[in-house]
Amino acid sequence: MPLSSTSVDLVCHTASPTSAVRSIKAKIRMTSDGDLHLRYLLEGELDQLAIPARAPSVHAAELWRHTCFEAFITRSSSPVYCEFNFSPSTQWAAYGFVRYREEMAPLECADSTPLEVRHANDRLELEARISCIALNTLPGSGAMRMALAVIVEEKEGRLSYWALAHPSGSPDFHHPDSFVLHLERPLPSIPSIHTEVLS
Repeated sequence: MPLSSTSVDLVCHTASPTSAVRSIKAKIRMTSDGDLHLRYLLEGELDQLAIPARAPSVHAAELWRHTCFEAFITRSSSPVYCEFNFSPSTQWAAYGFVRYREEMAPLECADSTPLEVRHANDRLELEARISCIALNTLPGSGAMRMALAVIVEEKEGRLSYWALAHPSGSPDFHHPDSFVLHLERPLPSIPSIHTEVLS
């Protein structure tokens, strides 16, 4: 599924069904300067969902324990990958792994500014821009591959797990076969990865 700009539908894992969410879509676009622009749109019964309240836009751990939007990026020739977590609170996180779920370490992220988050009626929208020269820490060559995922928490605590692909019997966003989006060209080197308000 190569892309320079595309829209995709995420699907709920069969092990975590929910009636509170009707659909989750994402739009991914590579900008001319190599940034990666992500837009997630969740439609459903927002009054049934636990949506984190707005907070200072800082790095925070374990955002995935609650409603959270995620992106994973790797190179086709290497097991190393990066994980980005974006919370509706505007908190965020970025980690690197040397291979599948091994040696997780925070990525060096600078110049962070708030995510753009909007929700009203039955729509929750989150936008982020990943400035990608720090992705030069990903070794190897060839195209970038990407996985997208969303964790949705309902008010009573139940979680549902959404992704482009679910290659295993239980939710596993890190699975190598989850990286089904292929970027058309390698991302250029940049000095940092950060999230910023989108105009």
